[in-house]
Amino acid sequence: MQCSEPPQTIAAPDRGHLLTEQINPQSLHLDELSPLELVDLFNQEDYRVVEAIGKAREPLAAAITLTAAALRQGGRLFYVGAGTSGRLGVLDAVECPPTFCTPPDLVQGILAGGTPAMMRSSEGLEDQADQGAAAIAERSVTDRDVVLGITAGGTTPYVHGAIGAARERGAKTLFIACVPASQVAIEVDVDIRLPVGPEIVAGSTRLKAGTVTKLALNILSTGVMVQLGKVYGNRMIDVAVTNQKLKDRALRILQDLTDLDRSACQDLLNASQQSVKLALMMHWGNCSAATGQDYLDRCQGNLRQALQAIV
Repeated sequence: MQCSEPPQTIAAPDRGHLLTEQINPQSLHLDELSPLELVDLFNQEDYRVVEAIGKAREPLAAAITLTAAALRQGGRLFYVGAGTSGRLGVLDAVECPPTFCTPPDLVQGILAGGTPAMMRSSEGLEDQADQGAAAIAERSVTDRDVVLGITAGGTTPYVHGAIGAARERGAKTLFIACVPASQVAIEVDVDIRLPVGPEIVAGSTRLKAGTVTKLALNILSTGVMVQLGKVYGNRMIDVAVTNQKLKDRALRILQDLTDLDRSACQDLLNASQQSVKLALMMHWGNCSAATGQDYLDRCQGNLRQALQAIV
């Protein structure tokens, strides 16, 4: 059974100096550990993930600020990656519409190899810088957009090709890598480095590198959506009411924030065309759906600002 594409005769530059490719001294005898010892070792190593996020707090905050500003002006956010890094970008992108009721094109994941690569590894495609650039052109990226390149080892040609093309088009660019900038340099607006050290299985960046990337993307996309007014307090008031679970969540949010009973909240939700944010605007602003939506539109969807404006 094949686990990857057939090998090709290609030049292979030595990447052994990269932090993500080095040998972890804590796991030299991994194949001799008991299952419990193995779990304990993973747990010990994963502490480095949280530490790396903490050390990257300032560039993560800068990325949130830059991206939120771009999206307010009609821009889009693109995640670009290959392999695990690219799949994590796609995962974060597709979770934005149900969580924050964003249009599908607002946050997009670009994966080397496209949709088929989500289910079957296409590792050879990451070496094609021109295809990364082509993906940016295909989506008509402009100077209003933000492009985030994700590559654990920092060297993926597909990602570098995409970042270069995005910069040529005037887009803002972000970069996430798990190696220090001294090992792989790049010109971007915000450079986010998340060095978590060598992997327990040497070079298997779906482990700590994948985990820290997922955390960083969680922080970035959620932070941006908070800045855009998609959250009130800690409630997802732009939740898309598309199934029973989300309808229940919407009703509980309304109950908790308004002290109305569930039946009254259902009536309010119906009157707002299943929009929790508009329902709250109508209730607290004592206004019709049309008036409430008008104030929300004036305030770019920010409920707090709309409520202040209507008083």
